[in-house]
Amino acid sequence: MQDTIQDNKYVEVTYTITDQKSGQEITAVEFPIGYVHGVGDALVPAVTDQLVGKSVGDEIVIPIDCNEIYGPRDEGLVFTDYIENVPHDFRELGATITMENAQGQTRDFIVTRIDEKTLTVDGNNPLCGRKVLFTLKIVTVRDATEEELEAGGPVQADAPDVDSILMQPLN
Repeated sequence: MQDTIQDNKYVEVTYTITDQKSGQEITAVEFPIGYVHGVGDALVPAVTDQLVGKSVGDEIVIPIDCNEIYGPRDEGLVFTDYIENVPHDFRELGATITMENAQGQTRDFIVTRIDEKTLTVDGNNPLCGRKVLFTLKIVTVRDATEEELEAGGPVQADAPDVDSILMQPLN
């Protein structure tokens, strides 16, 4: 009998994220990402709830309104500045700039536009405002080791953990 996903099981999945409106694949993870089910808040409840009872080889499609996870898009988190005010290391589309506010809280901003004179960064999660389909394929389900239970996921130094797109938002 195959193991099924339940609390304290080590699970590995691959997934794709597709924009519901355009049908465009936003991202795909083909190398399995591991976590321990029910330990910590690695995955959003909309995903973990659907995984319970599934086993290796199962594939599920979960519609997600990303506004419910990341909140609505905030245009106040989009800034444009003269390119000469931006260090050379960040003058590339997709570059991430971590900024800190007066209270010491940090937020990542992604470079979304560059022209000859200006550079635009966006502090919204790239999925804000989108409705997406998470298509997950279950690759591994087994009892978690003590180390994995403690860590909430893989313990090897080079093992990937759950991608930040599936992570709980920081509040």
